[in-house]
Formats: sequence, structure tokens, C-alpha cells
Amino acid sequence: MSKRTKPPFRADHVGSLLRPQHLLDARSKFDKGEISAAQLRSIEDDAIRHAVKRQEEVGLTSITDGEFRRRSWHMDFICRIGGVTSAGTQLRPFHNETGSVKNEIDLPKVIGKLCLKEPIFVEDFKFLQSVTNATPKLSIPSPSMLHGLGAIEDTNIYKRPDDFWRDLVKVYTDELWALSRIGCNYLQIDDTMFATLSDPSFQKKLNPSAGSQDQLYKTYIRLVNDSIAQKPPEMTLCVHTCRGNHRSAWVAAGGYDPVAEAVFNELNVDGFFLEYDDERSGTFEPLRFVPKGKMVVLGLLTSKKGALEKKDDIKRRIDAAAKYIDLDQLALSPQCGFASTLLGNVLTEDQEFAKLALVVEIAKDVWGE
Repeated sequence: MSKRTKPPFRADHVGSLLRPQHLLDARSKFDKGEISAAQLRSIEDDAIRHAVKRQEEVGLTSITDGEFRRRSWHMDFICRIGGVTSAGTQLRPFHNETGSVKNEIDLPKVIGKLCLKEPIFVEDFKFLQSVTNATPKLSIPSPSMLHGLGAIEDTNIYKRPDDFWRDLVKVYTDELWALSRIGCNYLQIDDTMFATLSDPSFQKKLNPSAGSQDQLYKTYIRLVNDSIAQKPPEMTLCVHTCRGNHRSAWVAAGGYDPVAEAVFNELNVDGFFLEYDDERSGTFEPLRFVPKGKMVVLGLLTSKKGALEKKDDIKRRIDAAAKYIDLDQLALSPQCGFASTLLGNVLTEDQEFAKLALVVEIAKDVWGE
């Protein structure tokens, strides 16, 4: 078996980690004006150093800053695009093991022409680089998120949809090159739309301005491809997709079957991080559409609950997936991040790192790396 020297690695993770309580307290003090931005950043720096150390201690080769400087996985990026602002919060229906719940979600709004006023997350990535000798990884939301959340309501701003797509693509093209110039060679694009659009009930929740829901995934394939068409050749780029992740709850269910053939074959990326921790994700059969040369990182361990999975159960799931795709094209991770927002999922930091350690241990058993 050939040993891969670039990501995704056999043992990987989606990126976000649980914020320690002292960091949440510091963020609250900053919001109240009790500490300065410089003081908050210093506290974040120390928390990130701690998170990096723990990732390295469990044996991960791909290291993130846990998204500790963000309030949410997508809004901190989207609202730094010129022409975008926050539209406030909305209560949205989620689900967990007890039934339906309502979670408050931030939404974006387009108020002007899109542009990249300055690179986003560059300083954050530079700090991560400085505190790890492993491969630093950055995650950013997909361009589809701005569109899919119904952010374009004022047709006077973009009378022609093609103009909106063009400007959005340029924002991402410029951002990718800015990140590449500072040495970011491993980038993850988080695109929840590919998984959630497989659920007809979720399609009904989308803003009508998003377009024809049953064909929207094809629009988003083109959008992502156009956005990364000029990506730096040395940059490894993967797409992560899941069915929602907030306070251990989700928004959608259903297998990848409706979108798999198009997404796996037509998205011009190096690999896919796929949610596969329970029956909500469907079967492994759609993996038969993944072409040679693309990796699939199986998200078999849940990030929503603290109970640790059994090693043999995960190995059996890997064997089941390998009936549809070569084992050498597979890797392992949790199904999503542990904290898509400040609040995070309902488990402890020690439970989180126990899961990451188990990912590393299983990967060594299965692939020897």
C-alpha cells in the first residue's frame, strides 16, 4: 500500500473543538466591554496553544485552532465579505434524540456588491502555523452557504444572478490565493447543503430566493468548482458535508443517494469528509460513485455524544464501506466538528479527545499509518 504524504490523513478531524469555559467567559466579558480585543486575543492564543498540544498528544497529523476565535463556523467568515452583514438570529427547528428543539441561528444578508476587502482568517492561520510542527488545517464555509441561507433578498443589488455568482467566485478565488501565500496547503470547505438537500423536508425550509431546491445541488457544484478553479496547485482541498450540528442536534436526515453521483464525480476536490455516524446518513452504497483519485474520510464517530464508540464496531463499519470503494481511498474522522458555535455539543473536553485518540488508534490498526 502506498503511503500518502499529503492530506487528508488516515486519522483526521473536521476542525472545530469545544471552547474551554474560561474562553467563553472571556468572550462574554469582551462583549460587555470589560476587556479589550487585545486581551481577548491573548486569552484565545493560550487556549489555542492548549488545544494544539492536546491534538498533537493524541497523535493527529492534521492540526486546527479549534475555530476558537469564531462565534460560529460560518458567520465569522461570511460577514467579513464586503457587502454582507448579519441579518440577526432566527429560531430554526432542529432534532435530537428527545425530539424536536428550537435553536437560535445567525443568518447573513447581502447589502451591497460582494468583494474581498481584506483576506479573512489570514492572521488566525499565521498564529496556528507558529504553534505547531504538524500540518495546520483551516476550514471555511462554502460559497453555497451565503446563497442557500437566503441572503439575497434585495434584487436591486444584483439584478442579474450571474453577476452575484461572478462576484462571489472572485471573493473565494482571492481568499484561496491569500491563504496560499502564507503557506496554507490544507483547506476544508464546509458545505452542509450537499447532505441536507437530500432531505425533502429540509428543502422546504430553504428561502425561496435560493432557487429550485430539487436541482440546487447542481448549482452549488458549479459554484464550488468555479470558486476553486484557480486554486494554487500545492493546496489540498476537501469538502465536508453534514446534516446540521448545533448543541448535539441536527436539521436533516437521509442518505447521499440523490446527490452522490454528481457530487462525488463532478466536484473538483481531493476528498470528502462525510457524516456517517448513524442511520440518518443512509447506507455506504453511494460510495460506489467515488472515482479513483479521490479520498473519503468516513465520519463514523459521533461528535454529538460523549459515549465512546467500540473499536471493533468502527472497524466493521470501515469493512462495510470498503465493499463499495477501495480501502486505500478511505480515512477516518468524527462525523462533524465538536463545536460549530460557541456553545458546542453536549460532551466534555476529555470525551472529545478520547474520541480523537480512538480515531488515531483505529487508523493505525486499519491502515498502519
